[in-house]
Amino acid sequence: MFSSRPPPFELPAPCEAALRAAYARPPRAYHTAEHVAEVVAEYERVADQVGWDQPRDVHWAVLCHDAIYQAGRPDNEARSAALARRLAAAWLRGAGLDLDRVEALILLTARHGALDDAALGRDAAHFVDCDMAILGAAPARFDAYDAAIAVEYAAVPSDAYRAGRRRFLAALLAAPRIFHSAAFHDRLDAAARSNLSRALDRLGLS
Repeated sequence: MFSSRPPPFELPAPCEAALRAAYARPPRAYHTAEHVAEVVAEYERVADQVGWDQPRDVHWAVLCHDAIYQAGRPDNEARSAALARRLAAAWLRGAGLDLDRVEALILLTARHGALDDAALGRDAAHFVDCDMAILGAAPARFDAYDAAIAVEYAAVPSDAYRAGRRRFLAALLAAPRIFHSAAFHDRLDAAARSNLSRALDRLGLS
């Protein structure tokens, strides 16, 4: 699912359909199945270059981490983790998943920019970096992501959105490390800092 490469376990068609349907509700600009495909590509890069300790758990967390998403809600990650459990219970009983581990990984994505490197294991560090790799994307792709986030928050008053977005991006840029793993830091840190600075310029703060 979301990749041309065989996944670490088979997804029954009804399970895949349910997951794809979840990513289509409500209509989204960034947190879509296309975003998941990008994160899967990063997952596969890690698999090839570094390796995963628990590849099945991480893969299922990647597929489910934004399955339930409504801009501004504080419980998107918890609800997505709950959906991951329900789908696994219904369709993936033989997949060998540690669903407590899957839930813990998904909940980490609620804390981007506020995670302690020392508290993250190797898989967790690479997992959250896969999700945030968009920060180090090519400028045009990053700008499309940045614009899509604004679309998703269109219901928020413009001044409030801009202030919140400035705080988030500025905190990322001010951090000694944007990415938690050496592999992502070495590959994407410079590009991410350039992208974040440009986005802050557009918001009126650099």
